[in-house]
Amino acid sequence: MIEINLLPGTGKKPRSKGAPGASLAGVASGVAARVRDPYLISAVASVLVAGSLIGAAYWYQRAQYNALNEQLQKAMQDSTRLSGVIREQRKAQTQRDSVLAQVELIRSFDNKRFVWPHIMDEISRALPPYTWITSVVQTNGSTAQPAQPTTGKPAKPGEKTGPPPVDSSSVPKVQFRLVGNTVDIQALTRFMKLLEASPFIENVQLEKSSIILVDGKEVTEFALTASYQNPDPSAIKMQPVNLSVR
Repeated sequence: MIEINLLPGTGKKPRSKGAPGASLAGVASGVAARVRDPYLISAVASVLVAGSLIGAAYWYQRAQYNALNEQLQKAMQDSTRLSGVIREQRKAQTQRDSVLAQVELIRSFDNKRFVWPHIMDEISRALPPYTWITSVVQTNGSTAQPAQPTTGKPAKPGEKTGPPPVDSSSVPKVQFRLVGNTVDIQALTRFMKLLEASPFIENVQLEKSSIILVDGKEVTEFALTASYQNPDPSAIKMQPVNLSVR
């Protein structure tokens, strides 16, 4: 049999819906109670601060990495670009040093060719009357050493580059022996004094002296030893050479 209730407010009551609401309120009150705990607040704050610091450090390190990476790329490009320039500069310096060494060597040889003209000119100038020379010979070999070019190795910090120093005015120490005859022993003394006074000759020594017969007459044969010396620049006079062209 079916019954229909036509009167409001009677019959079965609906279930109460307040149970879930009461449950949520309890949870909220529990959370609020725990939030009041200072240790929990400190832990949460520490986590938040640590996360912020880690994020800031990561951002800063990332920015530094990008900046350093850009500098590295630029430095590598500059190194690649300048390596060729440095290589060409060293090659040019090596060629310059080689040319300078050759020029100094040529100058030294050029200076040596004036040694014997100066010696012969000074002997002729100092030769007194009634005295003549029979022989003039060199008694030592050339001691001049050619300049060595540089190897082109990179110079150390503070080290100067360039060819070894060569004095262009230096010449080998030429020693020679002079043999002659004279009819006056005083002329020999005068000859030695004039040679010693020459700016091109030094260390004039009498090696021997003896009486010999020349064409039935007694003469004094003498032998002198001397050395060439580098004169003072003021003693050298340069004169232009004029050549007539036909």
